[in-house]
Amino acid sequence: MSSAGKSILVTGAAGFIGAFVAARLADMGYQVIGCDNFNDYYTPQLKRDRVAALLAPRGVPCLPLELADAAQVEQLFAQHRPALVVHLAAQAGVRYSLQNPAAYIQSNLVGFANMLEACRQHQVEHLLYASSSSVYGANAKVPFSESDRTDEPVSLYAATKKSNELMAYSYSHLYRFPATGLRFFTVYGPWGRPDMAYFSFTQKMLKGEMIPVFAGGELRRDFTYIDDIVEGVVRLLFKPTVAENGAAPHAVFNIGNHQPVRVLEFIRTLEKVLGVEARIDFQPMQPGDVPATYADTAALRAHVGFAPATPLEQGLERFGAWYRTWAN
Repeated sequence: MSSAGKSILVTGAAGFIGAFVAARLADMGYQVIGCDNFNDYYTPQLKRDRVAALLAPRGVPCLPLELADAAQVEQLFAQHRPALVVHLAAQAGVRYSLQNPAAYIQSNLVGFANMLEACRQHQVEHLLYASSSSVYGANAKVPFSESDRTDEPVSLYAATKKSNELMAYSYSHLYRFPATGLRFFTVYGPWGRPDMAYFSFTQKMLKGEMIPVFAGGELRRDFTYIDDIVEGVVRLLFKPTVAENGAAPHAVFNIGNHQPVRVLEFIRTLEKVLGVEARIDFQPMQPGDVPATYADTAALRAHVGFAPATPLEQGLERFGAWYRTWAN
């Protein structure tokens, strides 16, 4: 796919993944337009800091925009006419979906529907959108493969992400435009999200505070470093699925490290990186949590010749170094 001279829209560009993706595309020479609603799910100051550090130096605008407002979305597309769209904006977090379900309906369903319609109306060449490993629910079969059943979500967040896949497939089928969903697995790294365990654990451990650890620390997560995520996103953006024999030009891919780690082992690695000992407060498993996430990345590797592989200790060292600088 040749996209030279064409503009690329990145939604959620003040978010963790979005800021890095927008920066990478700008470094590659593309004209990038970012947007974000700068909501207060976590401190908007961190989002503004990302924009200042990663986007502003590269000349990437990050427009304040509410994607659940169809008129704003239409105006955005009419003004900037993106050829490609990387849709990363969403209400994130599993547990928060138990407290504020309306935020997930508005952002993840209404907002996504507006994006699909705008992509259709403006003949976008490829829509790449964020799904989540949470769509696999409490799947006992590991590693998780894209062909596994995903119709038993254990949180509303997971249900909205599965809904996104179904909505995108229907638009792709009806209107023949390529769409690709990415099932992200526990992304971490510098400029990350404060609601994620690695970030909050680091904050608390450096302050000598107790860290809450659920299910005896036996939960396993496929921690995936941000640079690997960005590499996968960019490669897939420029290689949409080609429809054959009347099939919809739609696909979903796992993008994870293929090396699940027990949370207790993760904490030990974090202790080593930070040089402090964790004080652990063991708590029962939380509603919406799943026992393990584990990505089968064979399809990703076959399609773009790449799969994440950054070792956890290496990634946490980079995060720890960034955090000490940012926090001070």
